[in-house]
Amino acid sequence: MTYTLLHNPGCSTSRKGLELLHESGIQPRVRKYMTVSEQLSLEELVDLAAKLGGVSPRNFLRQKSAADAGLSETASDAEVFAAMAENPKLIQRPIGIKGKKAVLGRPAERLLDLS
Repeated sequence: MTYTLLHNPGCSTSRKGLELLHESGIQPRVRKYMTVSEQLSLEELVDLAAKLGGVSPRNFLRQKSAADAGLSETASDAEVFAAMAENPKLIQRPIGIKGKKAVLGRPAERLLDLS
């Protein structure tokens, strides 16, 4: 089963997570979701929330970036998903995905929970 890492090379936590996976012998498929060609669709974000345990998208929303993007604290889940699909900077990182499970790599060591 393939391990996929939603990765932002510009994020130190994401880089640490990728390094930790490599040190543990895991060679994930790296998806640089900040690039236009690898952005997550609305459907993929909904699926990701399910894999994270059926959580609200707020559980993997970068709060610091939300206000800057004009996303209100009272926005619905549908509005949060739509904002994330349009602006991937709003997505926390890194996120590991393997099969029907996903984990938010904060701290990075949580990424090993899927191995």
